[in-house]
Amino acid sequence: MNQTSRGLRDIAGEIVLVAGGGRAILMQIAHPAVGRGVADHSDFASRPLDRLKATLTYVYAVVYGSPDEVALVRQRVNRAHAPVHSAHEAAGHPYDAYDPELQLWVAATLYETAVTLYQRVFGRLDEESADRIYQDYASIGTALQVPQEIWPADRRAFGQYWESMLPRLGADEATQRVANDLLRASSSPWWLRLAMPLGRLMTIGLLSPDLRSSFALPWPRRAQRSFDRWMRFTAAVYPRLPRWARHRLRDHYLAQLRADVRLVPGL
Repeated sequence: MNQTSRGLRDIAGEIVLVAGGGRAILMQIAHPAVGRGVADHSDFASRPLDRLKATLTYVYAVVYGSPDEVALVRQRVNRAHAPVHSAHEAAGHPYDAYDPELQLWVAATLYETAVTLYQRVFGRLDEESADRIYQDYASIGTALQVPQEIWPADRRAFGQYWESMLPRLGADEATQRVANDLLRASSSPWWLRLAMPLGRLMTIGLLSPDLRSSFALPWPRRAQRSFDRWMRFTAAVYPRLPRWARHRLRDHYLAQLRADVRLVPGL
């Protein structure tokens, strides 16, 4: 193996990947069934930090955690998903949070967003690293309800799956409201509201023009110029930060999870 080859454990802890969280969420809810489930059942737009913590803790546990830690986050995710389903075709889009195809799409958005953002900051991955990270990432989905056999076999197959999904995406009035609530963060702590202009810039900038239009998110030329400046600045500065600082959020959430595991009998 190439000495510089990287795997998922090398990149998943990078705090800069949090900047792609909003983009991943909007791509998830642009899937009609996922969007309907979120619009009907989720209040994550009013609790963005809780959603962020839950998602990151799950990813960090699967990538870095012990079997007991993975078991606990699986219990939590499954408990949160249990009520998210429709007994009929809501607006033509039946949904069930346990549906493997929907969970595949959610995991796919996390993978594609993480790799896209990582490469914008650190530079293009070599083929060996890219293949290794992709194969490792299957565990994010298969730790829940995604059977191994439906995770695309390799990066080429994933690319075909991804391209086949893009024409199916689009926002309706309900998911536009969810996106606007998420990007305003009006019920969030003051310090998060102060950071939201940059959060909105990064989220909208990482979306495709088609999805920006579908979500009715304006994107003037000055926004593109500002986004490009921020990305150049991040790529110049962030990789030079010490590794402990770049992985501090991972260590914080894993420490909290390990404390929780000690309190749960039978794990």
